[in-house]
Amino acid sequence: MHDRLLSPYHPGGSRMHRMPAGLKAGGAAALVVAVVLLPRDAWAGYAACAAFLALVAALARIPGRVLARRILLLEPFVLGVAALSLAQQGGGRVFLAMLAKSTLCLCTMVLLSGTTRFSDLLRVLWRLRVPALLVTSLALMYRYLSVLMDEAARMTRARRSRTFSAGRGLAWRGSATVAAQLFVRSSERAERVYAAMCARGWRT
Repeated sequence: MHDRLLSPYHPGGSRMHRMPAGLKAGGAAALVVAVVLLPRDAWAGYAACAAFLALVAALARIPGRVLARRILLLEPFVLGVAALSLAQQGGGRVFLAMLAKSTLCLCTMVLLSGTTRFSDLLRVLWRLRVPALLVTSLALMYRYLSVLMDEAARMTRARRSRTFSAGRGLAWRGSATVAAQLFVRSSERAERVYAAMCARGWRT
């Protein structure tokens, strides 16, 4: 599953893939801002944005099942955020509006990541004079996130291989132990990587 999260780019030779990364990133940002600024009851506007995204997906030639799988993978987070509005008066309408807006924004980002390499997006940020430390942090995070997820998977398998009794409490305790050990190992790895970078002349 983490491969789909860490490698969302779908190689292709479509017109959307060949467009400059800066143009795509700017268009995605503009669409997200437009969706956020739409009134709650602007369902015609939501439908127009959805139709535009469907047209972009068709031009990008990304299989529908691939897009649907990635969207459904992240949709629970959207539902969790939108569900917070149910506690207020008239929460049903607010919930539907937030769900529509969040889903449209999510689809926009999924299409952007599916047609643009992450390295190209980093170069766009660099050209926009985003602080170099932030760009470098994003690049290192993207590079080492898969390493940390693989490390967490190995630690989880090791913990399960040493656990011979079932129980929800024991499972939660084991998960907490794995999370704590992963945090310690991540900190140690970050210190080693930083020391190696400084030894090779890197400076903030």
